[in-house]
Amino acid sequence: MKKQAVFLVLITLLIFTKAFSQSNLNNSECAILNPENFNKVIDGKQVGLFFLKNGNLTAAITNYGGRIVSLCAPDKNGQTADVVLGFKSIDDYLNATGVYHGAIVGRVIGRIAKGTFELDGKIHPLPINNGVNHQHGGLKGFHNQVWDVKTVTDSTLVLSYISVDGEMGYPGSLKVEATYQLTSNNELSLKLLATTDKTTIVNLTNHAFFNLAGEGNGSILDHILTIPSNYFCAVNPDKIKTGEILKVAGTPFDFRKGKFIGVDIGLEKSNEQLNFGGGYDQSYVLKKKKSNKIVLAATVVDPKSGRKLEVLTNNLGVHFFSANFFKGNDIGKMGKPFHYRESFALETQDYNSPNQISFPTIILKPGEKYESYTIYRFSCLK
Repeated sequence: MKKQAVFLVLITLLIFTKAFSQSNLNNSECAILNPENFNKVIDGKQVGLFFLKNGNLTAAITNYGGRIVSLCAPDKNGQTADVVLGFKSIDDYLNATGVYHGAIVGRVIGRIAKGTFELDGKIHPLPINNGVNHQHGGLKGFHNQVWDVKTVTDSTLVLSYISVDGEMGYPGSLKVEATYQLTSNNELSLKLLATTDKTTIVNLTNHAFFNLAGEGNGSILDHILTIPSNYFCAVNPDKIKTGEILKVAGTPFDFRKGKFIGVDIGLEKSNEQLNFGGGYDQSYVLKKKKSNKIVLAATVVDPKSGRKLEVLTNNLGVHFFSANFFKGNDIGKMGKPFHYRESFALETQDYNSPNQISFPTIILKPGEKYESYTIYRFSCLK
């Protein structure tokens, strides 16, 4: 274990030095992260921090939860800023009130009503961690697990994790592989693959929070969001999907032509769905049938910096969350608090709840392969 720990530290220091020696730190609002602050053994497994660079992007990712800790991108003037919320040390992640920052979430994203689902005629109870419901895979979901490091290069990090049969109540031993890659086209791609030895359910995502002005640099209500979707999923007061799919036309959820996030968010008192979410906290339907075709899920622009983010995926939907519950309790790696509606999440996923039989299935059987692809593509307005 000691040799493994020393090996991980040496690798991260080498990659850190190489990546950041190539970047223009005098023209940057990105934190210089110390990999030693992520050198910790959790549940008998070594945690580390890994740095990637390609094109104009640099990223830092930890194998604790597969979290994107940092993602630095240039603006229209070449000024680099960190556009993903994260912390400067593993201890900050362990002590944070917001527990999903940048993490891979699973075995099933979202809320499962009263912590139960039926599969092949059997009721499976899950641990309760959100009111009376199960959320984001439970307290020891994928976000709170130490993933194994398979491959590290200048631009690619491959992680793996085996979720054993019965973990957090889910059936089947699920083998998951996550590949993060920075491309020369200024993209961060995430490929999630999974197989099982027993019929189970799976629906994974990454839960990064973005602010295209930079971490801690104010409200995202002046960001322009476009979601090319005609439909979104209705929720009940517990934010559980009801099975009803509603048209976005004529509602605050219509982002088809692009609009400032803040334009209609104040209608939460008069709009039931906005009220239930405390703002935007709903899933959009991108396509009705499962295929591996990559489609555009959303586009976000910060008019001031000129940064543009396109999110593409092969998933059936995307969940838009406007950080409605942050209270400034957590302090990020830039030394600034995470405030209410100063970030957003676009969680690519299949728009399913296992208890809604009218929705596309998230059942995975032995011999099948779960495949989820997400691309975060950055550019700048002229």
